[in-house]
Amino acid sequence: MEDLPCKGCNGMCCGPVPVTEQELKIIKKKVKSMPKKSRMDLEKQPRNFGTCMFFDMEKDRCGIHSARPGVCRAFGYYKTLVCFRKPEMATQAHWSPADKPVGILSIDITWQAF
Repeated sequence: MEDLPCKGCNGMCCGPVPVTEQELKIIKKKVKSMPKKSRMDLEKQPRNFGTCMFFDMEKDRCGIHSARPGVCRAFGYYKTLVCFRKPEMATQAHWSPADKPVGILSIDITWQAF
């Protein structure tokens, strides 16, 4: 993310976010380790339609950055996941998950799963 101009996008590129079973386990561990107030503040935020449930609208960044799924880590660096503000960063051809996704954050997987 350091190379991408993510500040000011309000999470427009953060969704839909497919997650694998292993990624979901890591995210659950991260959410459990969050202070209750931080988690509640993140959960209650209104978001743009389709934006990931973990995008922190107040801080304009990912609320689980260290545990973010592979698609989020790949975003901006692959031609199939281009950042519209810095398309020249997309130098890799195609990205696909290592494992089959088990669901989409905010659609199939909601706060009730955590």
